[in-house]
Amino acid sequence: MRRWKIGVAVAGAMGAALLGVQALRAQQPGFKRTELQKHDLATPRGEVVQARADFDPGGAVGRHTHPGEEVSYVLEGSIELEVDGKTQTVEAGKPFFVPAGVVHAAKNNGKGKASVLSTYIVEKGNPLATAMK
Repeated sequence: MRRWKIGVAVAGAMGAALLGVQALRAQQPGFKRTELQKHDLATPRGEVVQARADFDPGGAVGRHTHPGEEVSYVLEGSIELEVDGKTQTVEAGKPFFVPAGVVHAAKNNGKGKASVLSTYIVEKGNPLATAMK
């Protein structure tokens, strides 16, 4: 009986995580995140994930959080980045940082493509991104 309850709880958590990621993807016309690499860290339960985000003109990723820090660098174009309610434009060649659990969003308001290289330092087993309303 106890095993069954634990299994149901784990399945429910995994389902909720998947729905959160699917909801985030559903809000992102013109946005694509490609995972480049993922590795365990020396710290218990820690992992690092590196990804490239590509934004078409007008493409956006909606409000979301990560279960760890995001360290990013704009490779091409520029993005309008909203972090914790404050908006700034980040151009190619410039870095930005988003603390763990902080709500943020990004949009390409330019006429050309924008690309960002992001490194996430997160707790293993959590979804990389969780959509916010």
